[in-house]
Amino acid sequence: MRAEEWQFISFTLRMAVAATLVILPPGLGLAWLLARRQWRGKALVETLVSLPLVLPPVVTGLALLKLFGRRGPLGHWLYDSLGVEVVFTWKAVMLALGVMALPLLVRAARTAFEEVDPLYEQLARTLGADEWRVFFTITLPLARRGVLAGALLAFARALGEFGATIMVAGNIPGQTTTLSVAIYQHVQLGQEDHAWALAAVAAGLAFLAVWASEHFLRQRKKG
Repeated sequence: MRAEEWQFISFTLRMAVAATLVILPPGLGLAWLLARRQWRGKALVETLVSLPLVLPPVVTGLALLKLFGRRGPLGHWLYDSLGVEVVFTWKAVMLALGVMALPLLVRAARTAFEEVDPLYEQLARTLGADEWRVFFTITLPLARRGVLAGALLAFARALGEFGATIMVAGNIPGQTTTLSVAIYQHVQLGQEDHAWALAAVAAGLAFLAVWASEHFLRQRKKG
């Protein structure tokens, strides 16, 4: 493969890792709330979190474009207050990958948290532990395999994202072109050999991520 194609792979890996790390704290917090708390509007939040899984990715990308474009409510504030441009930059790539990957992380982590026996958490509280300590010393360690599986699934989803990314980040060589976008570009140009080479890399990376996720899920069931 050409150096340009290795750049696409490297850029996509960096963005997928960064997006997964960025969504990890809010994703775990949301998963814990859904698993351990009841509140008015919970069903609505559950639906909104899962929506990117069933919506066409280009619709999600269009929504992000409207929100984070320079004239959008969030994009206008970021640009005027902080001088930060999001749309058609690497930030937009990471944003699209994170939004599309978040549902898989939340669903897996929520299931893992629900499988933790609340008795252990209650016992820690009776010994004087506050909620943060209970979470980091009891809940999270016991749910770690499910959380890792969810993070790997989110990473795999980020690696393969296309529709939302091309809507909000476009296809700017050296700046926003991801692996999936590069494959599409090669097909459009009739460069099928290059497209298949990149497709093989994408399939291999996705296979490894899903295999590792399944490994942690099997370990969780054995444990």
